[in-house]
Amino acid sequence: MSDQNPAGTSPEESSEIHDASQSLSEDSPEAEPDAIDQALADLVEDLGPQSKEAELLADLQRLQAEFVNYKARVERDRDVARNAAIAEVLRAMLPALDDLTRAEAHGDLEGSPFAAVVTKLRNAGDKFGLKSFAAKGDKFDPELHNALVQTPNPEVTENVIADVVEPGFMLGDRLLRPAMVAVFIPAE
Repeated sequence: MSDQNPAGTSPEESSEIHDASQSLSEDSPEAEPDAIDQALADLVEDLGPQSKEAELLADLQRLQAEFVNYKARVERDRDVARNAAIAEVLRAMLPALDDLTRAEAHGDLEGSPFAAVVTKLRNAGDKFGLKSFAAKGDKFDPELHNALVQTPNPEVTENVIADVVEPGFMLGDRLLRPAMVAVFIPAE
């Protein structure tokens, strides 16, 4: 019994069985998975660089889209900042325009060099879209007009502007300053 291994077979039989199992696995159809596994490994190896290239292309496209969005955002922010700066400059000039308009209404500018200054200032405002509003007889709009005085009037059926103390100004569709007005209100 000493010649036998613990499984109850002799060393020669054990090696024959082992060799037989190896020869069975080489002859059996189970040998094909090794070929399939190898072919699959070859495909994965071949596709590796392509997927890396696809990954790099996707990263490049994402970065390009981010850059386009950044550029559009910067342009939009630049336009907003530009319009805000123009609005502040024009708002600072409004008191001078008011004074020049009052002087013009009194006839103080006729024949003086200030008449040309008024024209140049108005043209500069027009260039940037500055528009004045409010006139006698216009309908009163509390979002655009500040009513300084309200006077009952039996001839009106709705609130209308009786007199303009200071005209209002718009820059495009942005309100720079509301108009200061006296208002006729319907009499009770």
